[in-house]
Amino acid sequence: MNVGLVGVTGYSGSVLYELLLHHPNVDHVNLYGHSQTEAQSLEKVLPQLRRRDNILPYDSADIMKNNQMVFFATSAGVTTELAAPFIEANFPVIDLAGDYRLKSRESYEKWYKKPAPKEEYLKKSFYGLTDFVNSKGQTYVCNPGCYATTTLLALAPLVQNHLIDPSSIVVDAKSGTSGAGKKLTELTHFTQTDENLQLYKVNQHQHIPEIVQQLKIWDESVPYIQFTTTLLPLTRGIMASCYAKAKDNVTEDDVRAAFVRTYSDDTFVNATEGVFPTLKQVTGTNFCDIGYQLNPVTHQTVIVSVLDNLLKGAAGQAIQNFNQMFDYAPETGLDLIPVLL
Repeated sequence: MNVGLVGVTGYSGSVLYELLLHHPNVDHVNLYGHSQTEAQSLEKVLPQLRRRDNILPYDSADIMKNNQMVFFATSAGVTTELAAPFIEANFPVIDLAGDYRLKSRESYEKWYKKPAPKEEYLKKSFYGLTDFVNSKGQTYVCNPGCYATTTLLALAPLVQNHLIDPSSIVVDAKSGTSGAGKKLTELTHFTQTDENLQLYKVNQHQHIPEIVQQLKIWDESVPYIQFTTTLLPLTRGIMASCYAKAKDNVTEDDVRAAFVRTYSDDTFVNATEGVFPTLKQVTGTNFCDIGYQLNPVTHQTVIVSVLDNLLKGAAGQAIQNFNQMFDYAPETGLDLIPVLL
């Protein structure tokens, strides 16, 4: 099939493009620039890809005519303005931005500081957390955020099985600089990032309401989370260290059984008791590795979750949603090995 990709020049978009080029069920990838009026050479924008493709001017009618579906790998706010023709035509879309993840317009505008999509369009969107839902039959799929994916995969077994005090969740999350996108800021300048650790968006990160929204679906008694983000002096990867108080009658066997039951058949999530993962074991792959433990003294559960923010946290999960949408095997196009050196 032919697929469209809007936003190849960003980090997630370029990684997604590479994955699509090697996907056995994709015949051709048509590239579009959401603000372009003339064709642009991909070689000039991303010479490292060594491709002679062109980035075509944006035209929703042309995209729907020449493709069977389209990916948006654009900044927040873009699909709010551009998605309407696709939604009204029930044309298959996988959106890597945050525009349609939150079901509350007020919440989106509060956290993203941008106008929200129309209520009628939000109702037609589908939150594609691929390890717990299936996008088959959906037409507008919202790819979850990278921090949200890392955190939700860590907490799901405990929250879904009601093993923790729902008001005790604390998340200490850390990410490489690619999660901030290409736009240079003082925070991501080399001289500021190198050999440094920096907290940012404390209690203000836009993935907080996304995480809480999903946790409440699993357990409506979850009131909030304490969520802190730290910028790491590296390019790729997220580590979320999650803490929550286990309920009084919960045992190590209960925690172990919950993780085994949740992930024993999962293609891309590996959960191990008492063995905590490192970033390098997942960098360059679509895997999420999780280590968990119940502290018998404090009765606190500790869950550490790691993934590559550009793959499982973005482009890789988008391919998972694509595979689900068109009924391909889960691992199709995602046979990747970690970048160890």
